[in-house]
Amino acid sequence: MGKELLRAALDQAEINRLVTQYWRVSVVELTSTTQGDLVQLARDGKAKVGDVIVAEFQSAGRGRLDRSFEAAKGSALLFSFYIEPKRNRDDWGWIPLIAGYSVAQSLHAFHAKIKWPNDILINGKKVSGLIAEVTGDGVVVGIGVNVGMQESELPVDTATSLLLEGGVDLTRDQLLCEILEEFEAHFLQWDQGIDDIQPLYAHMSATLGKEVRVEYPGGATHLATAESISDTGALVLDDGTHVQSADVIHLR
Repeated sequence: MGKELLRAALDQAEINRLVTQYWRVSVVELTSTTQGDLVQLARDGKAKVGDVIVAEFQSAGRGRLDRSFEAAKGSALLFSFYIEPKRNRDDWGWIPLIAGYSVAQSLHAFHAKIKWPNDILINGKKVSGLIAEVTGDGVVVGIGVNVGMQESELPVDTATSLLLEGGVDLTRDQLLCEILEEFEAHFLQWDQGIDDIQPLYAHMSATLGKEVRVEYPGGATHLATAESISDTGALVLDDGTHVQSADVIHLR
């Protein structure tokens, strides 16, 4: 029963009934990526604030650093949304962190934690990831959550799903609405200059206080202890280094 509920088809009418007027959600059966679709609409000047595209299946899903990501139809929640922040662009590094917090908070029943910058962990395993792309005057945020995946369907052995973590009384419709509601509340506050999200994020962080290995895109690595998050969303290490974009490995 649990798997069937978790993989139930998305219901566009029900989703739009449940979300606030800030959002307009479109459900598509198949696309290459929701992120690519919405980025193109934004580039063409056709995206409006609050537009959301959610797909039953993506043929060319991708995560951070252009890594490929594929999930069986109906087994994951895959969506992207468009916003136009009013805050100074120097602060926009917080947008993916707000999105990550919103996912983790929506999964609080699973004791979800955030691994900087944007992985959501349950029991130390990745259940969700996201990307954020600046496009023109706005940002397109793409989120993927492993919902109804069985162990054989997971992309790597360090991943998990809500099904495997005992989540059965849940639909993707409900989860999408909860994430959008959380993001709307925290983003709009942040966009008005209210930084209440910073202590909330720190409390839910799995990275702060940990010894980490930072792996930069060019191949360089750096060992230190994660200390805090800066006003621009950078990871601050105990040696004073500010990490803006890199993979972070938690060391035991």
